[in-house]
Amino acid sequence: MSYFKRMKGSSISPPRMPLNQIAWSWLGAFLGIYSVSILSQLIHIELLSKLFLVGSFGASAALIYGAPHAEFSQPRNLVGGHIVSALVGVTLYKYLPLDTTLLAALAVSISIVLMHLTRTMHPPGGATALITVISGAEIHHMGYLFVLTPISIGVFLMLIIALLINNLSNNPKRHYPKYWF
Repeated sequence: MSYFKRMKGSSISPPRMPLNQIAWSWLGAFLGIYSVSILSQLIHIELLSKLFLVGSFGASAALIYGAPHAEFSQPRNLVGGHIVSALVGVTLYKYLPLDTTLLAALAVSISIVLMHLTRTMHPPGGATALITVISGAEIHHMGYLFVLTPISIGVFLMLIIALLINNLSNNPKRHYPKYWF
């Protein structure tokens, strides 16, 4: 019975964020995703231009622009979480000829362990690992190049936008990052 009592919750929901902070979150997310999208259109290599905008970047945008003070939003977590997870996904797909469903579960779970061990926990990194193993031949053919582009380049571009936008507010509580390492 005490097991089910844990599911009750122990506190109330936090209040809504002030509208001006919501506006800064919107601006950061818009510019972050838009800049990665524009970069993908400027790439003249057909394969890369289609792949540059990775789905897990949307979740990263929600964190780094919508909750810039969260532990998961800090630069170490953003960059390290995506890179560690992409490396896990590429490595598993490349060297373990297993069923995709098993690879998917291994990629996400191993990524979580490695993000914990490296102190780079970034939940969208789990999605990056998953995307890496379940995607089509285009991504699989890229191998470790996928870690460099689109993952690393896209993440660093979003980080630059986060540094610029999250520090424009006059609110002294809205600054980014809380820490680098």
